[in-house]
Amino acid sequence: MSCASFAQSRFSAIEEIHRRTVRLVPAMTDGDNRLRKISDYFGESTFDAKVMRGKLSRGTFNKLQQTIRRGAKLDNDIAGEVAQAVKEWALEKGATHFCHWFQPQTGLTAEKHDAFLTIDNEGQAIERFSASQLIQAEPDASSFPSGGMRSTFEARGYTAWDPSSPIFIMEHPNGKTLCIPSVFISYHGHALDKKTPLLRSMEYLNKQALEILKMFGNATAERVYPTLGPEQEYFLIDRVFYTLRPDLVAAGRTLVGSRPPKGQELEDHYFGSIKARILAYMQEAEYELYRLGIPIKTRHNEVAPSQYECAPIFEEANVASDHNQLVMEVLRSVARRHNLALLLHEKPFAGVNGSGKHNNWSLMDSDGTNLLEPGKTPQQNLQFLVFLVATLKAVYKRSGLLRAAIATSGNDHRLGANEAPPAIISVFLGEQLTHILDAIEAGKDSSLPTEERVINLGVSKLPTVARDYTDRNRTSPFAFTGNKFEFRAVPSSSVISTPIAYLNAAMGEALSELKTSIEQKKSKGLPFDKAVLETVREAVISTKPIRFEGNNYAPEWTAEAEKRGLPNLKRVPEALAQMATPEAKAFFTKTGLYTAEEATSRYHVKLERYVKDCDIEVETMKNMVRTIVLPAAYDHQKALARSIQSAAAAAETCKISLDLGPQAKELEEFVKIIAGIKERLAKFEAEAGTAAKKESVEDRARALADKVLPAMASLREVCDQAEETAADGLWPLPKYREMLFLS
Repeated sequence: MSCASFAQSRFSAIEEIHRRTVRLVPAMTDGDNRLRKISDYFGESTFDAKVMRGKLSRGTFNKLQQTIRRGAKLDNDIAGEVAQAVKEWALEKGATHFCHWFQPQTGLTAEKHDAFLTIDNEGQAIERFSASQLIQAEPDASSFPSGGMRSTFEARGYTAWDPSSPIFIMEHPNGKTLCIPSVFISYHGHALDKKTPLLRSMEYLNKQALEILKMFGNATAERVYPTLGPEQEYFLIDRVFYTLRPDLVAAGRTLVGSRPPKGQELEDHYFGSIKARILAYMQEAEYELYRLGIPIKTRHNEVAPSQYECAPIFEEANVASDHNQLVMEVLRSVARRHNLALLLHEKPFAGVNGSGKHNNWSLMDSDGTNLLEPGKTPQQNLQFLVFLVATLKAVYKRSGLLRAAIATSGNDHRLGANEAPPAIISVFLGEQLTHILDAIEAGKDSSLPTEERVINLGVSKLPTVARDYTDRNRTSPFAFTGNKFEFRAVPSSSVISTPIAYLNAAMGEALSELKTSIEQKKSKGLPFDKAVLETVREAVISTKPIRFEGNNYAPEWTAEAEKRGLPNLKRVPEALAQMATPEAKAFFTKTGLYTAEEATSRYHVKLERYVKDCDIEVETMKNMVRTIVLPAAYDHQKALARSIQSAAAAAETCKISLDLGPQAKELEEFVKIIAGIKERLAKFEAEAGTAAKKESVEDRARALADKVLPAMASLREVCDQAEETAADGLWPLPKYREMLFLS
């Protein structure tokens, strides 16, 4: 079959898209066909406080709330009553099965479903759910990534209920499943998931932050925890286009594809009017998320055509992490209902904006105080400064590990691509905070041009800092935005547990170091305020290299960052190498983030994942070039040759003179393109073959990054030339202009 026949599938897809209609969801309306209020169904699929209060005794309810809200250890004595209440609620909702829902190191979630079914002594079926089933389950752990920490035959693993994250029900066309958020550990107690290190980091951070609060006389706060609001960017294209693109199906991104005449140059998509079909999709996705208790707040068009974003209200970091996993899952499943395909890859389309997951991170205490909110009194301001410079210390000292935490094959295509923060980690504070810190560094009074003179550093007074006083810097990978930091460099497809765990642990480490410094200065006779201010001043000076207020996209910043000694870890292998240093391993064990064995295994898991991702792209690229691109190019070459032959024959028959030179030149140029494809394909395959022979995973990863991926990019260039030159009716792959603009 010729490529022209395959290309007909592309044109048929375009016709099918024009017949698409907006999907309506009757459940979103009431009996009078009016949209239901969000508050009427928010959290209806979660075992939330309202449900607990109605189904649990007062004592059990209070104990469970202490665990959820204060981080108290779960009282096993109440597990039986909780399990009975959960079962009753789940059965009332129509659930037939339950599962422990967890985050293995695959980047996805995992679940093993068990029925509520038990057979009694008389052989009758009854529904049963015990305390032990609520608290613990035993999935096979042998087939999950472990980084060599366990042998394949060591299959035993345990999931354990995380009571701080809400139990929920997932609804499917033919049934409902009760999902119990859980951690996943090995038989020997090693963490095999991404959730456990996050919970550990939160405990470590809590301990260090409470010590700081006690120094400032806070005797009421019982707990400090990170809050998170992860913005989720994504692309949507019609599913029929997706199925015609082997690269999107296998690798999540287009490995070939010429840029369209119009991309995002007109800047008309960002915050533009949302198409009816896409809006219907968003509304149904939000409906499903609200039922799961996920507080999605905003939706809008993003910069690139067919790119969108949603963002939630802040939640506790571990809950936000679970909820973000559900956001990605719901976005994907609802997309299928609307004949759309969800693309979460960081760079699914070359030449247009990529996708990230901006993590808005802050710290709260149990009294409801945001510790990164500048205060109105000298003591509050001083406390704020301690937490501010602790963040600077954390990011400066552990910038390499933060880069490693966000290192994925997809993010390498996004970071630094003039649309996202570069691979250089830096912090943006804004004009006002920079002014204050510069004054502290100089050890002199300072006043701001738009504020009264209320700062007197000699007695530790600082001005009230207005929220959002400064402009945003969207080029910064880590920016202060009023009362929080925005970690913008996190990849869109990533599980956020890992980067936030690293950030939490680094913050806890920095707070511990600041506390030690303050105590040492007090022991030498300095008053508390002066000891704090001097410690802050030292931190301001030592972390100055990490602060950058300019354009992170500018090439001058790369040179400046090098002068400052900031690492520029452009690719995954060099970024992940930061995890394997003795200093990093000491940090992991000191903060309790990983054991020594876990630290080594995590490094290997991430490196192996990079190699596997690249290998999939390599094999997909080979297949596409040989079976799609070259056959289409040969068809076009044949069409050109036949056109010249027929014209020459006609000229001879009609006894006329035709200048076929331009057509012959066109054929000659296209033959060169085909030769270029074959030449670069051979080089690409040779580099891939050499990389595959490397013995260690480190050597393979470096060979893929240094040699194979550049050869793939070079091959793509000439393939895209063929697409731009070949007859449109012969090109079988959906083009950018279709995928990005037809929906």
